[in-house]
Amino acid sequence: MSEGQHSTDEAFRLEVRSWLEENLAGDFGALRGLGGPGSEHVAFDERLAWDRHLSAAGWTCLGWPVEHGGRGVSVQQQVIFHEEYARANAPHRANHMGEELLGPTVIAFGTPEQQARFLPRIKAIDELWCQGYSEPGSGSDLAAVSTSAYLEDGQWHVTGQKVWTSLAHLADWCFVVARTEPGSKGHRGLSYLLVPMDQPGIEVRPIQQLTGTSEFNEVFFDDARTDASLVVGEPGDGWRIAMGTLGFERGVATLGQQVGFRRELDHLVALARSTGAANDPLVRDRLLRSYRDLEVIRAHVLRTLESVTSGVPGTESSVAKLLWARWHRDLGQLAMQIRGADGLLTDADGLDEWQRLFLFTRADTIYGGSDEIQRNIIAERTLGLPREARP
Repeated sequence: MSEGQHSTDEAFRLEVRSWLEENLAGDFGALRGLGGPGSEHVAFDERLAWDRHLSAAGWTCLGWPVEHGGRGVSVQQQVIFHEEYARANAPHRANHMGEELLGPTVIAFGTPEQQARFLPRIKAIDELWCQGYSEPGSGSDLAAVSTSAYLEDGQWHVTGQKVWTSLAHLADWCFVVARTEPGSKGHRGLSYLLVPMDQPGIEVRPIQQLTGTSEFNEVFFDDARTDASLVVGEPGDGWRIAMGTLGFERGVATLGQQVGFRRELDHLVALARSTGAANDPLVRDRLLRSYRDLEVIRAHVLRTLESVTSGVPGTESSVAKLLWARWHRDLGQLAMQIRGADGLLTDADGLDEWQRLFLFTRADTIYGGSDEIQRNIIAERTLGLPREARP
């Protein structure tokens, strides 16, 4: 990096930090630290208002090209924003699915008409999105999708079931991977459809989690309809488009996620010191290993960032998902070890932060692509091992 670029990036960092300090005040200041996995129900409307405040000030869609309403900033400056956002303990974003997943996908693969229809509404946060990937019979294995769709009289007719659909009960639209070629198997014959949620053919049922909350949902499609033009890419090309979306999902925002992880680790170290658990050499060793492993995850993401955000990801994103999911799950287990017997008790206010962390991180190795699927991807695409037998 040149000295001039370094100076520009540091000026950008100061701009971000100053804006957040000035605007995370009053009612918005009360939102610090709210939301996120396991707590998406907390102050959702207030966090949505904060997201729209960010948008009005030009702090959303930073990496989008200028011609599509973004700021077109560099990958490095996107990293800076997410790091500063996390360090400020700003509230979890309500528009992640639209801004970070569907928006970049439509920019990379969508038609000009799709871009004109959806991108301004995503940027203004007038429409919220959810992801229709996982299914009860196939989990995170997109190649085993059975939800089907056929084209008739200018509309796609969608029938099937999706599961673990985050925030489907609040979403206006869903991007759905469906099988559109009868008799096709595996990744062939899939299409990537944009489906409106507010219609008679869709039913959303909440799934109560171990934490007692219900941000995940089952979504049932019973002859749901969407316009023929609302297929991203060509019909039958859905696998490639879906993989592009997954690459965007594991892009620069994960570095902000890791700042949040570091904050959790720092709080856990403080807890261990206050309870005396840090006097146990085995606990100290696990805390040190957690710190080391988090640094390894950050180094991996920084090293592979350009590839992951290119829209045509390799296995780098699968490696990153394996690393952070297992790290976070293990942190939850360590938190319970440090809490000791007190961690088994709840009070009238329900779960505390460590109990919620422990319970929700059971899902980290499942959602966003299970560990088993990520290992298969790495084995087959990087190591050249034989494909796992599939029905």
